[in-house]
Amino acid sequence: MAYTGTKRRVFISHYKGDRVEVNAFIDHFATKHEVFTPYILGAGDNYDFINSNDPAYVMTQIRKKYLQDTTITIILVGNCTHSRRYVDWEIKSSLQQGETLPNGLMGIILPSKGGSAHLPPRIKDNWNKEGKDCYARYWVYPKTPEELGGWIEDAYAARTARSKFIQNSQDMMKYNAKCLVCVVTH
Repeated sequence: MAYTGTKRRVFISHYKGDRVEVNAFIDHFATKHEVFTPYILGAGDNYDFINSNDPAYVMTQIRKKYLQDTTITIILVGNCTHSRRYVDWEIKSSLQQGETLPNGLMGIILPSKGGSAHLPPRIKDNWNKEGKDCYARYWVYPKTPEELGGWIEDAYAARTARSKFIQNSQDMMKYNAKCLVCVVTH
């Protein structure tokens, strides 16, 4: 889909260990090129974390504080993004249907990962290799603001055109899963 120049309100989901790349993404595409308006939990100077282990409460707070004013959720995929419960909860909240349309959902592989990464399970459930009959899309880091803008427009259109393909009934992660990339030895 072509970039229309429309500046969408985008929620950025990420793993805090990728903060340097997340901040660079926001600085380049949101601040410098004004492709989108970012809403983000726990990056830059915004450390407003939701301090609770109750998934239902956390989802309500994510929706209320961060998602209610957004139409797109971008998952910035780095080493351990796939294993983080907050990322799972943010995706689940983004895909909720009911009183409002779900957020468009897209993943972007961060530059440090090259061309591949482990996707969060909830993105994998909403994506397929052919890009047909699925809700989400994911890409390797964009080369230009126009390319990112086109991807955002595709996710925005999915809110109505592909919402019937949303898969969101799986249980929420109660704890962080084992990271399949970062191995700690003792």
